[in-house]
Order: sequence, then structure tokens, then C-alpha cells
Amino acid sequence: MASPVSNSTVSISTAALSAEISATGAELVRLQDRAGADLLWDGNPAVWNGRSPLLFPIVGEVKGNRLNVAGKAYEIGRHGFARTSTFALVGSEAASCTWRLESSDATRRQYPFEFRLDVTYRIEGATLHMEARVTNTGAAVMPASFGFHPALRWPLPYGKPRAAHEIVFERAEPAPIRRPIDGLLSAAQFATPVRDRHLRLHDDLFEEGALVFDTLASRSVLYGEAIRVDFPRMPHLGIWTKPGAGYVCIEPWQGHASPEGFDGELADKPGVIAITPGATESFAMSIALVR
Repeated sequence: MASPVSNSTVSISTAALSAEISATGAELVRLQDRAGADLLWDGNPAVWNGRSPLLFPIVGEVKGNRLNVAGKAYEIGRHGFARTSTFALVGSEAASCTWRLESSDATRRQYPFEFRLDVTYRIEGATLHMEARVTNTGAAVMPASFGFHPALRWPLPYGKPRAAHEIVFERAEPAPIRRPIDGLLSAAQFATPVRDRHLRLHDDLFEEGALVFDTLASRSVLYGEAIRVDFPRMPHLGIWTKPGAGYVCIEPWQGHASPEGFDGELADKPGVIAITPGATESFAMSIALVR
């Protein structure tokens, strides 16, 4: 069995990697290598209290924090409610655990659909696999988005200075990027900062907020020459930090914030997928220590 660290967290491990997951948001809150060195941000609330929140049923914001469904408005905050909800632990082993969130009166006030969200964390060797399965348990087609938001240490604990860190993309990324504007996705496009597949990390990149790759060729990146992040079916990517902070978020998404000016039905929001009654959609990423 996985080891409960407290009443609200569970730890899983192999000889090469260990992780701790919280019932609040089914959030990864610690990731360490075999020597006990931390790979994940510590959630310092003076900077940013997130560590690896799960984004559901929306990614980013919608205009006025309001979802429109069948002509009715529902108030919902940035990135949705999963990250602040309490999940139930439904299964665990030494190197894996699964958490569940189901629709309730509280979720229906924000998102009027019936769902089950199961999140599994599984370590194989030096790789942490994260999979979310969203099932439509209702009778209507359910529009939804999902995103991962892990904050990895910057610098990583392997001796390279912060200024020497970069992200190397699997493929060339010549397409323009987007930027947030008042929480929404900019209509304007910006020249990609990726050069020959390399994104050199520096604080100036993030003075205007996240880098949003809404036309993405890669499904894998290498960070700091030590960590590979794979996201085989996630078509969008955000990269973000607060300038000067000790983390960089590498965020695979299905969906993104509403485009600037969009105020239509949730089902018509770019990046949203439609889940038919009884169907399940799966979203996955992995974090592998490769040094």
C-alpha cells in the first residue's frame, strides 16, 4: 500500500523517485530524487502557493469569470474548481494512487454537468506518470478542458546556475505564441522565443505573463538537461513563472483561456472538447528524471 503521510496526503515511491499527493485538488505536492533532493516547488505562499494544481473543467479564465451554458451564466474562477476540491482516495499501492472527484451541488453551481474525474499517479523507475480520466456521467454532451500545471524547481538541484537553464523542445516551434491579457488569451500574436528548439529561460520572458503555445508541434520537452516532460495527447502548452521566483511551470493543456473578446457558449470556446454521455476522455503527462 501507499504510505499515508497525514490524513490528507499519500506518498508513493520507487528506489529512484518519490512523490507526495494531497487530497486537496489531488495535487502533487512533493517530488524528490533518490537522494531526497526536491524537484518540485515548495508552494511558498509569499510567492505562489501552488505546486502542481489540476485544471478542470476549464483552463485559464473565461470572460467575467462566467461560463455560458444553454443561455445561462455560471460563476467560475480561474482554472476551475478541481484544484480546490477535496478528492477521495479510491486506490493505492506502494508506487501508485488514484483519487476521485464527482459532481455535486457545489460543482453544479459552477458547471452544470454530471462527471467523474479520476486522477492516477504512478511511478515507474525514475518516471512519474500522471493520468486524469474525465467521464461524462450525465445525459447531455459535456464540454470540458483539462490541464496540468507542475512547478519545477528553477534552478534544479544539480549545480547549474539559474541563468543556465533552458527548455529544449522535441520539434521546431516556429509558430507565434500568445500572451495573457486581463486573464484572457491575446488576439495579438507574438514571435516565438524558441530558437532552434531551445528556449533560454530568463525572467524578462515572463514580465508580461505566461508564454502560451496554442499552435504546438512538440509533445515532449527537456528541462534543465535533467527532466523530460512528455504529454503525448495534450495539444497546448503554457510556460510560466513569476519573475525572480524559484520555479518554472511547464503546463500541458487541452484548452486555454478564452480568447480576448469571446463571450459565447462554453461548447464553442476554442480548445474545449465534447464528451458524449457515458464516454471517458483521458489526459496524461509524465515527468522523468533523466540525468
